[in-house]
Amino acid sequence: MGKETDSSRHAFDRRLKQAMDRNNPDLAAQATGQGGDMTTVGTVLRAGTEMVAGLVVGVAMGWGLDRWLGCRPLFLILFSLLGGAAGVLNVWRLVRPQDALEDKPDPQAGPDR
Repeated sequence: MGKETDSSRHAFDRRLKQAMDRNNPDLAAQATGQGGDMTTVGTVLRAGTEMVAGLVVGVAMGWGLDRWLGCRPLFLILFSLLGGAAGVLNVWRLVRPQDALEDKPDPQAGPDR
């Protein structure tokens, strides 16, 4: 009842490796030797999109507030700077090393006792 057969152990290891490959496509692409260039292009395109989107949203909000309140382009300047900063922050989150994420302690976990 508590014993595992050797074949079930190998089947479990095989299924576990397949699940890990599905969850981490970069490792699967490296293992097959394909798709490395497309993931790089995808990352670059996403980084550019994040920058432009943050700036566009900031400019639109600032322009809308200035027009609604009927004032000088004060909010346009302020929100365009905030939108640019948000875009840079999103790109930083995209490209920062994953090791920095693994070293941080989990804030949800309590202290070890």
